Amino acid sequence: PQAEAPPKEVEPKTAEELVSEEMPEIIQAVGLNDFEAAVVSSILTKYVQKRMELRILELSPEATREALERLGIEQRKELEEGLPQDKYQAMIELEENRYNTKKFKKKKRKKKT
Repeated sequence: PQAEAPPKEVEPKTAEELVSEEMPEIIQAVGLNDFEAAVVSSILTKYVQKRMELRILELSPEATREALERLGIEQRKELEEGLPQDKYQAMIELEENRYNTKKFKKKKRKKKT
C-alpha cells in the first residue's frame, strides 16, 4: 500500500505577490503609464506589508482599526503625491470598490454617457 503524502501547507503570499497579481488590472482600469505603475506598485506593496505585520501583532480590535485607518490615510497621501490628480482620483474610486475592476469599469462607462 502507498503511503499518503502529507498535504502540503499553502504558504501565504507575500505583499509583493499580492500586489503583482492585482497590478495588471489596476494599470488597465486607471490607465497608468510604466512610471506611474511602478510608483503605485511600490506604495501598495509597502502598505500591504504594513497591514500584514499589523495582523501578526494581534492588537485589540480598537487599536487595529485605528492603525488601519492611519495606514489608509498615509497610503492615500503617498498616492496623491505620486500621481496626477485624475489618476489619483481613479485610484481612490477603485480602492473604494475594493479593487473590483469590473465594478469600476461599469461605473466609469456610465459617467461617459
